[in-house]
Amino acid sequence: MDLFDVTIIGGGPAGLYSAFYSGLRSMKTKIIEVQPVLGGKVNIYPEKVLWDVGGQPPMQAQLFVKNLINQANTFAPTICLNTKVEKVEKQGEIFVISTNKGEIHYSKTIVVAVGGGILSPIKLEIEGAEKYEMSNLHYTILGLERFRDKKVLVSGGGNGAIDWAVELLFVAKEVVVIYRKDQLTAHESQVDKLKEHGVDIMLNSEIHSVISNDSKSAIEKVVISQNGELHEIEVDDVLISHGYNREVSLEFARNIQPIRKDDYYLVSLGQCKTSVPGIFGAGDIISYDDKVGLLIGTFQDAVLAVNNAKKYIDPKADQYGMVSSHNEKFAEMNKELLEELFCKTEASSL
Repeated sequence: MDLFDVTIIGGGPAGLYSAFYSGLRSMKTKIIEVQPVLGGKVNIYPEKVLWDVGGQPPMQAQLFVKNLINQANTFAPTICLNTKVEKVEKQGEIFVISTNKGEIHYSKTIVVAVGGGILSPIKLEIEGAEKYEMSNLHYTILGLERFRDKKVLVSGGGNGAIDWAVELLFVAKEVVVIYRKDQLTAHESQVDKLKEHGVDIMLNSEIHSVISNDSKSAIEKVVISQNGELHEIEVDDVLISHGYNREVSLEFARNIQPIRKDDYYLVSLGQCKTSVPGIFGAGDIISYDDKVGLLIGTFQDAVLAVNNAKKYIDPKADQYGMVSSHNEKFAEMNKELLEELFCKTEASSL
């Protein structure tokens, strides 16, 4: 039996930082992630620029994820991708974790870091629309250059839709926004940017149907229903941002005892503990008073969860890990980094 000190369910920011910190605390660590890649929902907006990560310059989400993954791999955790946890049982002092692959994992503790759950975009409910997903019907943006000098129709009025519309202003030839309600629900500052650029915003509107090109391979026109009237709009691309379906992600833990709040969130009993001894939570899945829904809050959750997992295994362990500036684990790494920095400095001065 390959027994781990901690198994982290979820490979988003909370799970990745938990893996780094558990390695820092000399814990044998495993990450189980349902998606084929690490990074969680940050991967939905790879080109979005993040400004609110402490001590970091503004950076695109894809670089942020890369840095998180590199950090998580510092202490070489075991990583299982494309793996969904289906059941967790406690046998004595050991958690037995069953997955969709028929595999069994064994762990002394568990950190649940599944974020907002398993997300899938709400699709356009028009018959045959799925065939255009290979051409010009999109549910996310993987690269803005794809829309250079194009006319793009954005359907949706929430933060996701309007954020994308603002990003597209600087590459697309024209952006049109439609929304089924009578008022956009996104942040005012973003809506103001669209208005400042004269973006055509059609409220009380939704997609009625689409008209394909002659080869039937792409959408050429979109028929919009606005207050009962139909309008045709020529487009190059269509971006649908109607939100996400979220699969409840704690079903695997029901057989232990109830650990939910509002049928979804883990209840934190303080310090990211749950009602199940040995199971901890970090990130968006955790609910508690004064919860900070930012990345900085996620990182604190991860530290608290791991520290308490360490204490659960060994009550005599220190409550906190030694800070990096004094931690022997980093001595050799620091030496290598400083030598590399010295070499670069010398080369630049020549």
